[in-house]
Amino acid sequence: MSAPCEPGATAPASAPPSPVVPAASATASTPATRRPALDWRIRFAGLSLVWGFSFLLIKVGTEGYAPFQVTFGRLLAGTAVLVAAMAVRRERLPRSARTWGHLTVAALLLNALPFSLFSYAELTIPSTLAGICNATSPLWGMALSVVALSEDRPTRRRVAGLGVGFLGVLTVLGAWQGFTGLDLPGTGMALLASFCYPVGWIYVRRTLAGTGSSTLALTGSQLCLATAQLAVVTPLFTSAPTSFPLLPTLCVLALGALGTGLAVLLQYGLVQEVGPTTAQMVTYFIPVIATAAGVALLGEELSWNTPVGALIVLAGAALTQSRPRRGAATAPAPPPLPDPPSAEPTGRDPRPAQP
Repeated sequence: MSAPCEPGATAPASAPPSPVVPAASATASTPATRRPALDWRIRFAGLSLVWGFSFLLIKVGTEGYAPFQVTFGRLLAGTAVLVAAMAVRRERLPRSARTWGHLTVAALLLNALPFSLFSYAELTIPSTLAGICNATSPLWGMALSVVALSEDRPTRRRVAGLGVGFLGVLTVLGAWQGFTGLDLPGTGMALLASFCYPVGWIYVRRTLAGTGSSTLALTGSQLCLATAQLAVVTPLFTSAPTSFPLLPTLCVLALGALGTGLAVLLQYGLVQEVGPTTAQMVTYFIPVIATAAGVALLGEELSWNTPVGALIVLAGAALTQSRPRRGAATAPAPPPLPDPPSAEPTGRDPRPAQP
């Protein structure tokens, strides 16, 4: 929901590269170039399903646990998966205190805060609406680039995409009806959660590029710090659970192990194999799957403006990610960007906003 969402953007040629696997591991003779056992299309479909169902899992999880408890359990399970992956690959943790300081901020912006906001939002709004709000992340990133980030000068098409996207948001929310029947605090928290992702990506890209640590090590360390943050915050706002209902517990564990841990590994592999442009397409399946899951499995109501607005949002998001064709044949191809915590200075990232 790592969401991370340009998904296919790459850095300007003059920008420092994102943290990537050390050069020694990128040579053709290393095991990293071996073809994965599963075809990338299968892994792409799996990632779409995992992140699309995340909003349903959050909704069911909050039926048995407080929102902070859902987030803590999610982060704990996700961290366990990444720590296991780091152990298998013998990844080294970052050594610089400065890097750990920046990772602490990244953990707040990209994990602890947005995950908690989505959990609180789904106390009062349907999972379908939360999934659609998550799809606005590239629009927020584009808005930030227009307002403050001159490094990536927006084109007319992308500015138009920003306008189209926010028109879609207003359609989803039923603005012409005066937002009647809409839970404004819950919707606001979901939109704020989506806004956290591009802010976090901007911060990470500007502070963690060139650290020398692999993306997996940085991401695993970031999740460890986010888990520690929730371990401190959760007891301050909630009491220990008196029971562990089976279905919500399974949903929280699946949300963390699959939607946060395994999904990061899947996205990392997809970006490495097929490139960020193809891997980013998962963004456009997440709200569709989230809506279908909410309606079919949770019985959530769906008015006409919700799917129509969602399509407009996705169209606007696609426009904001478009890049000019000229120069594509002559410009050298930049290195592929990995999964979080790497990010673009414009707020765009090679992976969708992790729900």
